[in-house]
Amino acid sequence: MERITFRNIQGLKIRGVLQKGTNDKLIIMCHGFRSNRSSHGRFDRFADCFQNLGYNVMRFDFGGCGESENRPLSLEDEVNDLIAAMDHAVSKGFTQIALYGHSLGARVCLESYQPNYIKTMILTGAGTGPVTYDWTEEFTSAQLKELKETGYLKQPVQDPYRKEIVISKQMLVDFEQLDQEKLLSSIQCPVLIVHGDQGEEEILLPLTEKGMKWLSPSSQLTVIKGAPHSFEGYLNHVEKTAIDWLHKHF
Repeated sequence: MERITFRNIQGLKIRGVLQKGTNDKLIIMCHGFRSNRSSHGRFDRFADCFQNLGYNVMRFDFGGCGESENRPLSLEDEVNDLIAAMDHAVSKGFTQIALYGHSLGARVCLESYQPNYIKTMILTGAGTGPVTYDWTEEFTSAQLKELKETGYLKQPVQDPYRKEIVISKQMLVDFEQLDQEKLLSSIQCPVLIVHGDQGEEEILLPLTEKGMKWLSPSSQLTVIKGAPHSFEGYLNHVEKTAIDWLHKHF
């Protein structure tokens, strides 16, 4: 496993790892909101699996997360991070790229689509349409007061590289602001979207069901019955579905 560092458009250092495979194809993995490139071990597992299939696999921490340099989280910045990751990959000779994104990372993949290089996407727990969350269920009154007064809030995280992340007010607004038809109809490659049907997935799944008509005809929605947003307890199913998709489309 090779440690990598590249700079985003802001000049900040984005850090990650590259697992080298035996072919010339690269899978770039994008983690979810308030997470890191390990994604509680799920991305570690899937990356090892993809590498064993022969693929090169890049995982990185979005700016303000994990080991990357600090900044407040926002969707625009995470999109720019992924574009910088793809630019770094192309500079290393990778021209066939697949994107794997979970949750917010899936939205980032969609927003960052580049037809010249992106051959397919695998998205789990994807936010494919506008979602209004009750942030009082996620953050304390003190955090929300801080957000109102400063435009930012601090969130403690369990991460080997940092004690907290900083979330911008715009990041929370970004979940609600999405033209689903415009976004999905711009994606020309085949897309696999995997959802569960429990917890947050009960909100996200119907949005994807509505939006599938705007994706390419070769795209596919797979629903794993009983699975929560984290897919814990159902990782074998996710892994097999992803492997089958890669064999067919990448």
